[in-house]
Amino acid sequence: MYSKQEDAAPAPPATGIPMNSGVGGNTYYHAGTTGFALPGQAPLAAWSTGLCNCFDDCGNCCVTCLCPCITFGQIAEIIDRGSTSCGASGALYTLIMLLTGCQCIYSCFYRAKMRAQYGLQESPCADCCVHWCCEPCALCQEYRELKKRGFDLKLGWHANMERQGRTPATMPPLMHPGMTR
Repeated sequence: MYSKQEDAAPAPPATGIPMNSGVGGNTYYHAGTTGFALPGQAPLAAWSTGLCNCFDDCGNCCVTCLCPCITFGQIAEIIDRGSTSCGASGALYTLIMLLTGCQCIYSCFYRAKMRAQYGLQESPCADCCVHWCCEPCALCQEYRELKKRGFDLKLGWHANMERQGRTPATMPPLMHPGMTR
């Protein structure tokens, strides 16, 4: 009638990060096969390309090394789903770079946002460490990931949505003209 504990599948190892379960005690995040996931959720996916696979797209690698604000702007427009333009994001990136030299802090937030949107692992290390140590490689990896997910980053968010046959959620509703003479 009752199954023995030995017959049950072993639980994944706990990582030690407490999470309040709301029912008499703590549960813990478990290590999945490809990343960390909450119990009942799918494990996090791996990036489609490695951090140092820049030669998969030499053209983007050269653009990113010479002018990273262009690549960052293209990435930010897609991640923000068209709410900010490529030009505005690239200009802000450049301004932060010229005034403080800490543009990697700004760009690491977009990496974290991208990982959350697509369920990607935080690898090979923390987002800020990746951008601090190798900003061009991180931007190229993010660019390649979005490209492999079907985006043409040169087109921007709205043109990608039109190409895919979807109406962007950020488009305002059509307004009928008011009273005219």
